[in-house]
Amino acid sequence: MLQRVLFIAASLLAATLAAGAATAGVTRPPNVLIVTIDNLGYADLGCFGNTLVRTPAIDALARRGVRCTAFYSASPTCSPSRGSLLTGRYPQRNGLNVQLPGIKGNWGVGLPADEKLIPAYLKPAGYATGCFGKWNVGFAPGTRPTEEGFDEFIGFPPGQIDYFTYKYQGRHSLYRSTEEYHSDKYATDLWADSTIEFIRQNKDRPFFVYLPFNAPHSVDPDNYGPGERVQYKVPDKYLALYGSKPGEDNERIRYFAVISAMDDAFGRVLRALDELNLRENTLVIFYNDNGANTSHEHGLKFASNAPFRGGRPDCWEGGIRVPAIFSWPARLPADTDCDEPLIATDILPMILAAAGVPPPGDRVLDGIDPTPILAGRAAAPDRALFWEYGTRDVHSAVRQGRLKLIRTSRSKPFELYDVVGDPGEWRNIATRHPDVVERLTAAHEKWLVDTSRRDTKP
Repeated sequence: MLQRVLFIAASLLAATLAAGAATAGVTRPPNVLIVTIDNLGYADLGCFGNTLVRTPAIDALARRGVRCTAFYSASPTCSPSRGSLLTGRYPQRNGLNVQLPGIKGNWGVGLPADEKLIPAYLKPAGYATGCFGKWNVGFAPGTRPTEEGFDEFIGFPPGQIDYFTYKYQGRHSLYRSTEEYHSDKYATDLWADSTIEFIRQNKDRPFFVYLPFNAPHSVDPDNYGPGERVQYKVPDKYLALYGSKPGEDNERIRYFAVISAMDDAFGRVLRALDELNLRENTLVIFYNDNGANTSHEHGLKFASNAPFRGGRPDCWEGGIRVPAIFSWPARLPADTDCDEPLIATDILPMILAAAGVPPPGDRVLDGIDPTPILAGRAAAPDRALFWEYGTRDVHSAVRQGRLKLIRTSRSKPFELYDVVGDPGEWRNIATRHPDVVERLTAAHEKWLVDTSRRDTKP
């Protein structure tokens, strides 16, 4: 009898140890960190060719990941761009294809309440979810971040704020969850510090963090007090990187300093991942929300979208092609380039595949999982990418392969460019390829009809 008891006890112990070993051998789903920056120029980072700006953390990320040279935002302006990222759907399909204006717009309905955001997909899979920074897709009750799947939110509803006072058009605009919040930190540091704290608190479970920096968005005179000089605000130590003193009045240097402050804050987030031994299995996605607005009336005379034409909010390459880096040491190669055309709506399918979450059955996602493409195992499919944005002069565009169709008004004919051989879009080849113009025009018209059916499968 004693032998039988001992045998049973030994068997149970062996089974327990085997189960523990099996569990230990299972790799948990990857952590996901999405970092967006705000209205940066394509050529305003060191790893994208700028020899003047100091961005060592972002440059190091490029060396540890895949630098994408043909990555596109789904819109040339902030609100629709961010809505498409969070939903994985074109702005025409998710119902937010306008830039939210003013107090009423930014605190009103942006994305419709029935849209499903990234954190809502990941929470049932056991993810902790946090958002720290710029929201800008509507802040009406029922559509605020912590009502859309985020466990934690510290940030602001509108498109831009003062970096120190958190004011937007005279209104205090910093929130924690749904309540007003106050901080004496520089905004860029607040977003990074909140992210680091969240990661430390959730290091033992998979997490998803959306870190939308508002840097280096241009300054807005409405956010400044009477007699206050309208210029970029940045801690003095970042001006010192460029040999400047606190009173520096060269706005180009101040612009670079704001970028460097963002780079430094982002670097601290990456170091926290390293210190916690989380970097190997963390998918870091870093990209700009849309091209820089280089028009003089918006105060950005020094950002550069080179070598591309145009900028925010148009559909020339300068408005929609943006710097992007994907880093996931466990799955993606280091120090490589991807020249295949990818778009922000590909991000959600990639995350779902990585987390083992099935795609939704009740709505269309407008992207693909680009992991095999980024890993160099596959070429991008022969698909068309689409854009349309504007209120008066509506810009429309289609890219398929190396060819791009674009018009700057619905009353104008489409033009055609080879954006590989002519990235600046200066040589219109529409008359040489009327068949291509006809085919892509028909595809664009079909896309407009298709995306008007918001939640049904095609």
